[in-house]
Amino acid sequence: MKDMFGLMKQAQAMQEKMADLQAELDNVIVEGQAGAGMVRITMTAKGIMRGVTIDPTLMKEDEKEIVEDLIVTAHEDARRKGEALVAEKMQAITAGLPLPPGMKLPF
Repeated sequence: MKDMFGLMKQAQAMQEKMADLQAELDNVIVEGQAGAGMVRITMTAKGIMRGVTIDPTLMKEDEKEIVEDLIVTAHEDARRKGEALVAEKMQAITAGLPLPPGMKLPF
């Protein structure tokens, strides 16, 4: 029974750390780039877009599709960086807990 109480205590501590992490991720900004930095997307680690910067040299009518593709690529880059950051922080929180391999916690 001691192990069960210890496990419950660990789970409660992890829950508190997860709540802190959720609040922190609202303020962590990641940046994605495309076209050698000509398009930049900033977003929170939770995936909320905060800004788009487009190099003025791309603002030509005949390059509309290129700019659209670069925006999508930059957004994907930022999203991947945010997900990697979340995974890294979650790994630190769950270290030492006997979780099954591949188990994803809610985020």
